[in-house]
Amino acid sequence: MKIDFGCGPNKKEGFLGVDVMQFVKDGKEVVDHVMDVGKDAWPWSDGSVEEAHASHFIEHLTWPERIHFFNELFRVLAPGAKCQMIFPHWASPRYYGDPTHKEPMSEWAFFYLNKAWRDANAPHARYTCDFDTGYGYSLRADLVMRNQEYQQFALANYKDAAQDIIATLTKRA
Repeated sequence: MKIDFGCGPNKKEGFLGVDVMQFVKDGKEVVDHVMDVGKDAWPWSDGSVEEAHASHFIEHLTWPERIHFFNELFRVLAPGAKCQMIFPHWASPRYYGDPTHKEPMSEWAFFYLNKAWRDANAPHARYTCDFDTGYGYSLRADLVMRNQEYQQFALANYKDAAQDIIATLTKRA
């Protein structure tokens, strides 16, 4: 089973669509499971999901809702399964332009999703998940054709160089 969280009207091919409301595209309902994944109990069994996708979704959840989301995601993913997440960079105007965005998420959030780091540095966190994470960025259009050294400089020094964070979470066994 593959799940597309926050699929909206453009559910990923071969994935079950999950969203907080139903969407219709070409006269057909698109969302397979209408639910609030930040609050509701998830209907999938432990370890039953082989892949997940969440594009421009996580920024619509509050931090308590995200904790629930990541803990449930960990529960339903099979060991070694991956979830690709794409969301607006915390310093991008893309994040702040949408009034439905609730709270930004930075790269530091990924540390909290790893149990070993969390146990050593943030034992107070309410996460039960354990993910390895890799991430990168989509860049502002005027930076894409620049050399890598300049791109790295821009990412480190210009508040709106990164448009999105693109992350892969892998469930640790």
